Amino acid sequence: MYKRLFVVVTLVAIALFLSGCTQINEPITENSEGFWNSFFVYPLSFLITYIAEDIFNHGFGLAIIIVTLLLRTLILPLNIKQLKSSQAMQMIQPELQALREKYSSKDQQTQQKLQQETMALFQRHGVNPLAGCLPIIVQMPILIAFYHAIVRTEAIENYTFLWFSLGEPSVIMAAITFTTTFIQQKLMMAGSPAAANPQMQVMLYLMPVMIGAFALFFPAALALYWVVGNLFMIAQTLLIRRPMMKQYEKDNGGSKK
Repeated sequence: MYKRLFVVVTLVAIALFLSGCTQINEPITENSEGFWNSFFVYPLSFLITYIAEDIFNHGFGLAIIIVTLLLRTLILPLNIKQLKSSQAMQMIQPELQALREKYSSKDQQTQQKLQQETMALFQRHGVNPLAGCLPIIVQMPILIAFYHAIVRTEAIENYTFLWFSLGEPSVIMAAITFTTTFIQQKLMMAGSPAAANPQMQVMLYLMPVMIGAFALFFPAALALYWVVGNLFMIAQTLLIRRPMMKQYEKDNGGSKK
């Protein structure tokens, strides 16, 4: 569990680093230089602007929603792969715990035996403990680039969507961001062994508070992106993860004995 938390913290640190550098305060245009700007940020900015101005007559709010859903749909296969890996790891936790108790001694020979038995367990159930990290790493540049596209596209600042200005922070949108993030986290943890872990319980509340606090100070356009992404993940959890969990339990019912 500590290793998984370390991976999560490392990925969050990388995300914060990338979101705070690469000319974050400079507008993105077709003349922006650099690999990151040319191949990641500007194409997404262009897509948002094209949909907003040419299809919806300056409907930047609708454009952000559409591009968010498009990106989430494109990376859905990666999310499903990540879910499968995570689900498989969760289902074999009782067997992993039994192995740790069986080989609880800290001497080198016992620990080597524990590693051998653990690897055999992974192979028997077709589990790769690192498989869940790769989809996250692949998704991160895409989602961070979209964050940059929203923040650095100046035209977005000049329009409103529903009741809020896209270029100004919105307390209501921050509250919705917090709520949807919490629901998404809660659904992801429901029914998993991690739900009983105190450290994961802290993450359940810490992540929504952090994202909600960011939304209080960032443009509401970014909060809109977070909310739509959260709603997509909630739907994904309800429509894909839960049926996947039931099917995995059906196919591997004996693994929990």
